[in-house]
Parts: sequence; structure tokens; C-alpha cells
Amino acid sequence: MSFTTDVKYQICQEELDETDAKVQLCALFLMKGSVHINWQGMYLSFQSENATIAKHVFKLFKSMYDVNPRLSILKKMQLKKNNIYRLQIYEKANEILEDLGIMTETGLHSYPSTKLIRSEKKARAFLQGCFLGSGSINDPKTTNYHLEMSVTDENFANVIVKAMEKFYIPAKITVRKNNYVVYIKAGEKIEDFLRLCNASKALMDFVEARSLRDFYNSMSRLDNCALANEVKTIKAGKKQLEYIDVLEKNRNKVKITDKIQRVMDIRKKFPEASLNELCDECYLEYGEVISKSGMKHRLNKIKEMAMEFMEEEN
Repeated sequence: MSFTTDVKYQICQEELDETDAKVQLCALFLMKGSVHINWQGMYLSFQSENATIAKHVFKLFKSMYDVNPRLSILKKMQLKKNNIYRLQIYEKANEILEDLGIMTETGLHSYPSTKLIRSEKKARAFLQGCFLGSGSINDPKTTNYHLEMSVTDENFANVIVKAMEKFYIPAKITVRKNNYVVYIKAGEKIEDFLRLCNASKALMDFVEARSLRDFYNSMSRLDNCALANEVKTIKAGKKQLEYIDVLEKNRNKVKITDKIQRVMDIRKKFPEASLNELCDECYLEYGEVISKSGMKHRLNKIKEMAMEFMEEEN
């Protein structure tokens, strides 16, 4: 079971009151439903590739409007050849459309009224229905954080964005193959969406996967930083050995104090050591306590003395 399928399954298990059921069904029908007319009159059709959602919609129609939807299972002949679950409602089509707010005096509507999301309670049920209809979430264990819902009407997409704003979830819209895709990429905002959908198990799985990824990313950054510091230390040590070599070749021309000589000897013994390690080795070798800044000062003095001879040679 994919992460998206798991989320949708959890949403479908929630008990809904009449208000939430109506709002959720409206969103679902606008996304995946259609209206047809034949010689018998008007009838409704709803289809989904998800058996759990088809069963959920079947129950909503039956309990809310006392109708008996006809269920048929079709087989896709392309790509993954998944089953398509189709519901057809031949009873009370006009009554259902009017009750859901899809058909009014002005005709049929392809997107919901903003009245549908006026309260947070309705907005929550609406977003649940939208996600059941066309939502998907990338598995946080395998790829980047991404949640999206796709609709064919721009106004519909804007209503979804407004509904999310009620819960401080900023969503964006992009156009893909004539569809308007509402999407979220921030991990913490996807967590907020799962929380408002009451998908508690999926939320815990997402939080756990996100925490692990963030931990490993932090470790990787620390490792990269440590590696960069190590490379920097090696380069500095190599350069200091060059300065020491210049001083030793010109020993008869320069006065080298005991303190400087000790640092020169320690650096030659430990060419890749850091400043702190040089301080420790200096104490072990000579019993001299020297701070990191003191070690840096002596190395800079070695550089200054060597540069004078290097400039003369140039």
C-alpha cells in the first residue's frame, strides 16, 4: 500500500456527521463525478480506481439520500491495467445535485461555492473530499516532501487554496497538462494537512520519516564541514612546512628563538595536525603549555620570517 493510499484509507474510516458528509461528498463528486442524460432522464456517475473510496462514496449516497447506486467494475487496458470502480445513481439525481449545491437556479456548477468552506469545520471536510478525489503525497522515506491535488477548473483550485489558508497552510497553483495543480512542498505544512484530515497513523509515519531525514541531513552537513576543515588544515600544514624549509636553508642568516624552533620541530613531526593537536604535542614533547592563539602567533611569525627570504629570492 502506497503512502497516499494509506492516508486515503484513514480518511475514509472517520465517522462523519450530516454536514461533513455533505461537504465531503460535494468535493468528491465535483472532482470525480459526472451528470448524464438518457431517454430515462438524468442520472449521476462517479468513478475511482480506489476501491476504498468507491465504497465510501457508495455508503454516503445510500445513507444520505436513501438510494441504491449501481456498482460496476471496469478493467483499464492501458498502463497498469487497474480496476475502475463506477457508481451510477438513477434515483433522485436532481434532488442530490441541488442538496450538494452543484445545481442551482443558474445551472450546473463545475466548482464549489465559497459558502462551502465558510467555517473551519466545513473547510476541513471539503479538503478531505478534495484529497480523496485527486490528492497524492510523496512517500517521505523515498523522495522530497510534496502534496498535491489536481482539478480541471481554476476557480476550483482557488477555492482549495482559500480553504487551506484557514488552517495557515500556504499552497501554490501550477498548470500541468490543462489541469490546475494545488501543491505544498514544506514538510511541516504537509504534517498540518495530515493532522486536519485526522490521518493520525500517516501523520506519525510522516513525522518519524521526516525526523530521520533531517537527522541524516544534519549529520551529512557536519561530515562535510569536518572534511572541509580537515582539508584546510592539511593545506595550511603543507604551506607551513615550506616556510620552515626556507628558514632552515637560511639558518645562518636569521635568529630563531627556542620557542619558534620547538614549533618548527613539532610541525615537521606532525605535518597534518591541527592547531589544538600541535599545542598538545608541544606540551607532551617539551612540557610547554601554549594556547591555540599562541601557536597561531608563532606559526605566523615563521611565515613572516620565511617570506623575507622568499621575496629576496624573487
